[in-house]
Parts: sequence; C-alpha cells; structure tokens
Amino acid sequence: MSGTSHFSSSQFTLKEVVQNLIHWVKFFSSRWKTLVVSLVLGAGVGGGYAQLKDPVFHAETSFVLEEEGMGGIGQMSGVASLLGVNLAGIGGTNGLFQGDNIMELYRSDRMLEETLLSPFDKESLLIDRFIEFEELENKWASTIDLSGLTFSSSKENHGVKQDSVIKEIAKIIREKQLVVFKPDRKLSIIQVNVSSKDEAFAKLFNETLVSKVNTFYLETKTKKTGENLRILQIQADSVRAILDQSLGTLAAEQDRIPNANPLLSLATVNGRRKQVDVQTSAAVFQEIVKNLEMAKINHRINTPLIQLIDSPTFPLKRTEVRLVKGMVYGAIIFGFLALTFLYLRRIYQKHLQEV
Repeated sequence: MSGTSHFSSSQFTLKEVVQNLIHWVKFFSSRWKTLVVSLVLGAGVGGGYAQLKDPVFHAETSFVLEEEGMGGIGQMSGVASLLGVNLAGIGGTNGLFQGDNIMELYRSDRMLEETLLSPFDKESLLIDRFIEFEELENKWASTIDLSGLTFSSSKENHGVKQDSVIKEIAKIIREKQLVVFKPDRKLSIIQVNVSSKDEAFAKLFNETLVSKVNTFYLETKTKKTGENLRILQIQADSVRAILDQSLGTLAAEQDRIPNANPLLSLATVNGRRKQVDVQTSAAVFQEIVKNLEMAKINHRINTPLIQLIDSPTFPLKRTEVRLVKGMVYGAIIFGFLALTFLYLRRIYQKHLQEV
C-alpha cells in the first residue's frame, strides 16, 4: 500500500499552472513584433472591408390584424334561434388562416413571385431591379444567361428558365432578406421587414408585398361568407320577383270578377289559388330576408380588420460597418489568428525536440 499514490501522473499543481502561464506570457512577449504586425494588418483589412461593404437598407411595415371569427356570430345564435333562423348554413371560415398562418403566407412562393413581377418603374419590374443591383448576370454567368431573358407581369408568357430564375430569387429573398414576426406574441401586431442593398427596391418591394398579401388574405378569409351572401341575395331577388308577379296576377283575377257570387265556388277557385301563391311566396321571401340579414352580419364579423401602423418612408433605416468598428474587429480577428499560429508552432517545435 505504501507504493500507491492518490494522484495520477496527469494531474498538476497550481504552481505548475502559474509557471505555464508565465512561460506562455514570456513567449508571446518575445514575439511582440509578429503580434503588432498582425494587429496593424488586421486593422487595415477591417478598415478596407468597412469602406468597401455596401450599406444595407431596412424597409419596415407594421400593422394590426384583428379578426373576430365565429365568436361574434356564436353569441347571436340564441337570438337567431328564437326568430327561426338557422346559422349553421351561413357559418364563416372558422379555422382558415388563423393564428400565425398569415405570416407563412408572406413567405410563400406565390406572394413573393407576384411581388417580383410587379412594376418598379415604367420600364422595368422589381425582378429586373433585383438582378441589376445584385449583379446576378455576372454571378450566375456560368449557369444561365440572364441578359437574354425577359420577364413580363404575366407568368403565362414565361418559359422554364424564367420560372426557375423567379423561384430562385424568391428563395434568396425569403431566406436572407425577408423577416416576418410578431414583436409581442400577446399582441395582434405583425411586422414585415425587407433588407436590401438598394434603398428604392427595399421600400417598394415591402409596400407591394404587404398590399398583395393583405388583399389576398381579406379576399380568401371572406370568400365563403361572401359567396353565401351572394347566393342569398340572388334567391331573395328571385322570390321577390315571383311575389310581385303573383300579386299582379291576383289583382288581375280580382278585377276580372270584381263581385263574385259566394254561392258559386267555381268562380272563386282561381282567385283563391292566386292568393295561396301570394301567401306562399311572401312566407318564403320573409324567411330568405331573415337569413340574408344574418348573412350580412356574419360577413361583417368574419371580415378581419387590417390597419397599418407604420410604413416605410425615405430615408430608410440603414446598417453599415463603421470604419473604427471594422478596424477594431479586424485587429481582434488577426490578433487571435496570430496567437493561435504562434501557439501551435511552439507546440510543434516542442514535439520535434522531444522526438
């Protein structure tokens, strides 16, 4: 037992740690010229990068999305049942585009592609502007000749190459330049940010995308209730026309036999028949009008409120690498690389000496 030790040979004391630190401090101090050169070189490279790096412009739009959905119409179901109105057939689009789904709509290929094919000015589209300032003709020269491609606002006129380019650009924007989020999960505020090296493109793309997505959302959200409303309105107009015709026919029959003999039942059959038609049409018309009014209320309830809060205006917010900041970051990076290189070289030299 006396030959055993409680410490392995791989363990070391605090004294050894301090000695090692002193050794490495002396070693790096002896290489101060290399470190200074690295710091100066790093500062120069960082400063040059800051001067050459294009600023990035940020177009930001925020809006409130408030939708009541079936909650409001559910509160009216009790009152409607007393009137003999069944709201099951005129229900809204409960479950459609609820929660955060509208934010995914902003990232969809369809919305991004339609926005890219929107006009930038009288002579070009947003996609033409994007290709120009991103210099995609040079970057993609080895894979596709963009100079020979033309884009139009109608996708029906595009070929496979145009569709591929549009989809790839939409992917770039979705992954690198577009951010859609809620600043606070408890609120109904949605913020859409578009970042780009081109200030005019960032602003117009943001405005166009917000307009297209919100319009599509409103149309889709109210499509079912709007269709129900349209059908009920057609039915009400048709029944009203039949009721008016029945009233005219009844009046003509009464004028034909103004003082019918009550003892002769045959003479009053046609008049009674017309009167039954009028009563039936009136009852049907009354029921349709009830459903029509409830459908109008339901349509208004299911129409979401989209109210813009902030929209992008010139000059846009910009981010760029400042000269001093670039020099400091460059010096830190190159200094770290120099320390790593000196450390690894020292370890390698020690290893060769031991061998």
